[in-house]
Amino acid sequence: MAAYTGAIMMKNALVKQSTTDYGNQCSKARLVPDSNIQTMRTLVPDGQIVDVDSPVWTLELAGVQDHESGGLAAYLTANAGTLVDLIIAPNNTTGAVQWTVSVMALPVEFGGETGQWATFDVALPVSGQPTAGTVS
Repeated sequence: MAAYTGAIMMKNALVKQSTTDYGNQCSKARLVPDSNIQTMRTLVPDGQIVDVDSPVWTLELAGVQDHESGGLAAYLTANAGTLVDLIIAPNNTTGAVQWTVSVMALPVEFGGETGQWATFDVALPVSGQPTAGTVS
């Protein structure tokens, strides 16, 4: 059997807002679904009714703290409390799959430990559902 070639490798990734690409500032970009599952057991042996709601999504981002002009940390903090559109793609190559999401921007931490890169890790709530597309 031939080796599988469709696996996602986060390499040369895209994390973009409008025309600004923040991929070189991020170490993680991950869309995480949370699906609420309702299960009801009925009065017959092995009887159950199951339903799954639409997922609620979160965009997890991690990266270096750059609170200067052009930094993702600065952008998220300055726009805290507002919906912003972000595009993420595991590979920034024309034709590769990408996802567009509208997220609630949140402020990110500032500072860190001596001798270490100051980083941030934030979970941004997604409004609605992600939209699939292709990198152009």
